[in-house]
Amino acid sequence: MSEKLPELRASDAERDQVAEVLREALAEGRLDTDEFGQRLEAVYAARTRGELAPLVRDLPGGTEPARRETEAPARRWSGRFGGTPTSRGGLALMGAFVRKGPWVAPRTFTAVAFWGGGEIDLRDASFEDREVVIRAHAVMGGVHIIVPHDAEVLVGGLGVMGGFDHDATGAGVPGAPRITVTGFAFWGGVTVERKPREGTADDDGSGSCGHRHGPHGRH
Repeated sequence: MSEKLPELRASDAERDQVAEVLREALAEGRLDTDEFGQRLEAVYAARTRGELAPLVRDLPGGTEPARRETEAPARRWSGRFGGTPTSRGGLALMGAFVRKGPWVAPRTFTAVAFWGGGEIDLRDASFEDREVVIRAHAVMGGVHIIVPHDAEVLVGGLGVMGGFDHDATGAGVPGAPRITVTGFAFWGGVTVERKPREGTADDDGSGSCGHRHGPHGRH
């Protein structure tokens, strides 16, 4: 929100950062619920950075929201890298496997589903390294992968008489993990879906990414 570029178009990420400043102000008692609601409505109606700046200028953290846009996501992710992987693979052989919750994902995770199904949920995971590769193979079965809504994602798998979903491919916020999904689906399917963490401000309660949340989020 530079004073030199008041007419520069605002991004969804910038709107979300301003909304977060307002939420913090509400929690601290700096705004009452009526004023919070009015300002939040104005945030998502704003088209330019110049329209966003006055909404948080009188609040802590509101003078440099452009800087917050870069630094806040990086701080949010900084403590989630490193550690010993909880699991390096999953096998669903006429059955199922699930990896979700606070687990540590390895640099490379191999998932195989044969006449079965697997679920890999990375939203609450920590990561051995910022670069993560998931090799997903589904034969007459399915693998469902849930990635953080603000992660960098690249999907490059192949479907043969089956489906390999590439819709989640897209950029992420600074400091987020880079998740690459490869593999194949034969008479089966591999789906990759972006979702926010449950119970966060980004979670709209519908089970999928909501309005204005996440780069390239699915709707």
